[in-house]
Amino acid sequence: MNRFLFFALLVTIATSQKFQCPNNKNAQYEDAEQCDKYYDCQDGVVKEKLCPDGLVFDQSIRRFNKCDQPFNVDCGDRTELQPPKGTNDFCPRRNGFFAHPDSTICDLFYQCVDGESVENRCAAGLHFDEYSGTCVWPATANREGCKEDEKKLKDGFKCPAEKNKNDANGQIVAHPHFSHPEDCQKFYVCLNGIEPRELACGAGEVFNDETKRCDNPENVAGCEDWFKDADKN
Repeated sequence: MNRFLFFALLVTIATSQKFQCPNNKNAQYEDAEQCDKYYDCQDGVVKEKLCPDGLVFDQSIRRFNKCDQPFNVDCGDRTELQPPKGTNDFCPRRNGFFAHPDSTICDLFYQCVDGESVENRCAAGLHFDEYSGTCVWPATANREGCKEDEKKLKDGFKCPAEKNKNDANGQIVAHPHFSHPEDCQKFYVCLNGIEPRELACGAGEVFNDETKRCDNPENVAGCEDWFKDADKN
């Protein structure tokens, strides 16, 4: 037998022997120091195992596979991890959710499964947070150096920097609506207050800037004859 393999086998046996299966119970148990290492006890025989790279062990999970995403597991003092086996800059470990390697790009993130990455984009106005594995508001993510591209439509419309508030209760409107300066039927929506979209009311209706809804033309000053004039053209 190769000396190196023989030595590795001795180390594995010695490590496993340190952990004793409680009452010969068939179960899996966490390592005291390494969060992605665990011990599998079957009929009193213990085997030392590792979660897939990027996942960590959670003994509280009832299903047989107890390896989960780090943001779902409280490792406590089990701070050690196996050496990373990442495949590229997008997958620093083979499994998990990771921010874009360029720290100025905060709305893109990658889901890695066995070293294969899939690019995802957060909804408008949100940043990816590796600690929670989700997209959150920039103030919650608290990431520095994020570069926000100016979002502007072809006609030059862009969402106002000042937050739009509801006149009735003073709360910030999540997706404010704005009238089109030239077309009564069209209007703009700012998703999460920053991502502009051009939309249009249905046939026979125009946008009412007071109610922020589509309405009958006779209820909107200046648009009463909008469809009558359109028929003439």
